[in-house]
Amino acid sequence: MKRMPWLLRDLLFLAVLVVILLGVQYALERSADYYPVMRYYHRILVLIGINITLAVSLNIINGHAGQFSLGHAGFMAVGAYFSAWLTLFYFGPYVDKLPESSQFIAQNALLVIAVFVAGLVAAAAGYLVGQPSLRLRGDYLAIVTLGFGEIIRVVILNVEKIGAARGLSGIPPWSNFFWVYFLAVMTIIVSVRLVKSAVGRAFLAVREDQIAAEAMGVNTTRYKVKAFMIGSFFAGAAGALFAHYTPAYLNPQMFNFTKSFDVIVMVVLGGLGSISGSIVTAIVLTILPEALRAAKEVLHFDRDPRMVIYSITLITLMLTRPQGLLGRRELWDVLARRKDSIPKEARDEGNADDKLDRDAGPPVT
Repeated sequence: MKRMPWLLRDLLFLAVLVVILLGVQYALERSADYYPVMRYYHRILVLIGINITLAVSLNIINGHAGQFSLGHAGFMAVGAYFSAWLTLFYFGPYVDKLPESSQFIAQNALLVIAVFVAGLVAAAAGYLVGQPSLRLRGDYLAIVTLGFGEIIRVVILNVEKIGAARGLSGIPPWSNFFWVYFLAVMTIIVSVRLVKSAVGRAFLAVREDQIAAEAMGVNTTRYKVKAFMIGSFFAGAAGALFAHYTPAYLNPQMFNFTKSFDVIVMVVLGGLGSISGSIVTAIVLTILPEALRAAKEVLHFDRDPRMVIYSITLITLMLTRPQGLLGRRELWDVLARRKDSIPKEARDEGNADDKLDRDAGPPVT
């Protein structure tokens, strides 16, 4: 595989990915016909995929570039509402006029366009926020991004065209497992390759020491804005897919500060700068609230104890692993061992006594 041209290798990987995702999508749909409860698990899987995209994209800003953003839900809201506006008022009526044989292809093609355009609009919003505010650092930047998220929510609350406070319904439910996980995998690939690129190295330099990076000629503001735009693009795309998934209904309360905080928790607990850590915690923290639904019956509480247990779990993890689950390492670095690093002979184990004997002996000529 490594000897193949990179373009051919990427196309082969893309083809395999599409086949696998289509197979899983088909299996989930067929199983839901026989077991209605599978629709619930199907939705949980889709939410996991959306949260993976959000966590990995925020990790580009908070983990790789070292900026603390609290407005990721705002970028998600921009993408969700803009794509819903496109499909509800323009793309949906156009698809309804087509013959039934052409509707499936048309709606998927238009969904891709809506998601891509929504990502671009969210990236533009990231640029507008980042250009003036990313000259700030630390808590000041966090306050600005938090304010941006609240401004977006308040604006949506007052725009009647997109439902205002009552929410936006009637959005075509075109999103599915395939598109959600296709976007999640693309986000992961972009993030991994970004870290290994020159731009990614500049991100890491800014994260480690901004003053030293500026002294070495790195335009820190420009690279921080780039990180903001890349992260906000994928957040907007994730919001677009979320808007078009059943029941395809949007409400401004879905994108309040709590949503941004949930994504930040996923990134921090996974380890700032760890892509695989963000993925693992996105999966765990999406499943955990649902898995704790039975706690009320088991513990015989009058009220739902899920959030109490959830909070205690997070506090315990932060006390025992303040650097996050994986720190700045990746899962494959922690679990895998290179074959050439495995000792083949007893002397390769590095016995301290043997080393002292060798050092005390005569020099080898």
